[in-house]
Amino acid sequence: MVAFTQNRDGDSLPINTNEYVFVKPGDSIVIQLNEIALLPKPKFSAKEDIRYYLWFRKKVYKAYPFAKLAAERLDSLNARLDRIDSKRKRRKYTRLIQNYIEGEFTTQIKKMTTTEGRVLIKLIHRQTGKTAFDNIRGLRSGWKAFWYNTTANVFKLSLRTEYQPDRINEDFLIEDVLVRAFRDDKLEVQDSKLDFDFIKIIAAKKAKINVEEYKLMFAKMKRKKKNKK
Repeated sequence: MVAFTQNRDGDSLPINTNEYVFVKPGDSIVIQLNEIALLPKPKFSAKEDIRYYLWFRKKVYKAYPFAKLAAERLDSLNARLDRIDSKRKRRKYTRLIQNYIEGEFTTQIKKMTTTEGRVLIKLIHRQTGKTAFDNIRGLRSGWKAFWYNTTANVFKLSLRTEYQPDRINEDFLIEDVLVRAFRDDKLEVQDSKLDFDFIKIIAAKKAKINVEEYKLMFAKMKRKKKNKK
């Protein structure tokens, strides 16, 4: 088992990988669909890759509830605003909702790792249909400051980041984690407001799981820790 430095992304990797499939180099890959969910089992090119996948799954599990909550609150805000004619009352209600969300989010978001923060920003796009940047446009300056101070500045990320599981490997991994979690009742389902067909995407990728970026990340962390000694 490889040891890793403990920093914002320094979680140790899971050990239990029995439920996953390891495909040796040169092996042919046959997609076997689960009869209930029509999902192929994830395929890994190395056994150690399974642990990186489970590590990343933990990050998605932590970020998803916050994105789901943000979507619910923003939907409630927009629905209510559509029924309010008075500009003064609209501003007052917007301020109440924004203060409420800030109270729910601030402490927990600041505890997130960089990876969790990045996943959160992507999932906000998935759950609301708008990037985090577009969601805060036009809202009061305090609301903008909240998002920039607790996400963009803390994690050095762009609030314009989009969710594209058909094009971006990390987004594909996020969606794979979510779909399997929904199927297994590990996360509460909230449908995406984006238009994509994950079954077609995962079939095109032959359910191959690529975790090379995380392996490189941990290797870099390990080198830094060694150099500090």
